[in-house]
Amino acid sequence: MDRMTATPPEPKLSPLHLQLAAQVVELARGRALPAGSALTELGLAQQLGVSRTPMRAVLGFLAARGVVERDGDGKRTGWRLRRDAAGLAPVELEAPVADADRLFVEIARDRLTEQLPVDVSEADLIRRYGVSRPTVLKVMNRLAEVGQVERKSGRGWTFIPPSYDTATRLESFRFRMLIEPAALLEPGWKLDPAWAQNMRQRHEDMLARPWQDSSAVALFELNAEFHAGLAAASQNRFFQLAVEQQNRLRRFVNLNWKYGRERVEVSCREHLEILERAESGALEVAASLMRLHLQRASALPQEKT
Repeated sequence: MDRMTATPPEPKLSPLHLQLAAQVVELARGRALPAGSALTELGLAQQLGVSRTPMRAVLGFLAARGVVERDGDGKRTGWRLRRDAAGLAPVELEAPVADADRLFVEIARDRLTEQLPVDVSEADLIRRYGVSRPTVLKVMNRLAEVGQVERKSGRGWTFIPPSYDTATRLESFRFRMLIEPAALLEPGWKLDPAWAQNMRQRHEDMLARPWQDSSAVALFELNAEFHAGLAAASQNRFFQLAVEQQNRLRRFVNLNWKYGRERVEVSCREHLEILERAESGALEVAASLMRLHLQRASALPQEKT
């Protein structure tokens, strides 16, 4: 076998590295990047909030799977996709990564219902949830990235007071009912066919898989990408920035999913109908469906927090 063209052996990754690999693939799929698209360790590290060292290991892992390859004539300066992102399969996550998603959801639920105090230590969380210290650290660092907790000056963590109460939630929906249908009616609106295909496939995958509490993480990310992607298609940066800001605002609360499998199906099918109308050019209809979709979601009952 030609050593210059042999596929490198797949390195063994830690759960954290495996999670990063999954995020890199989802990032490429969400943006529908074509084969040959340039990727850099620094750029990906900055987008995912890590250093270049773990990202280098992650790209080596993806290279072994044939997802990426070194860019340039032997120059180790960058990477590029080997295949269109729309055709990439999601990276399978090992049990510890799934455990982290479950813990993320449980902490979100317990804090929102005030079963978890404002100040907690890692030891408290380990005892309460029966998980390892690395899993606790991973989840708390993720919560810190979305502005929900901060480290105490001594030891432990403090939850930041929620800024998404019932009144704020309704204000957010009223705002979104104004801007998201309007984004679909922008004169320069243009949908990327590869992005639309990727969204359709991921919604169908969500409908096909059995529902678990830990699925709330993937559901929110899919939901957020759908709304942000349609806003981006407006070619108007202000619509896009507004929707991204709303996604950040609702992230923590939406992980406390309590509406069951039936509402998941309703939400996904409404998304697919909006997408179908938008693809066909019936943007007035798509805008009306978006407004109705948000109105229905705003009417869902909320627990007092």
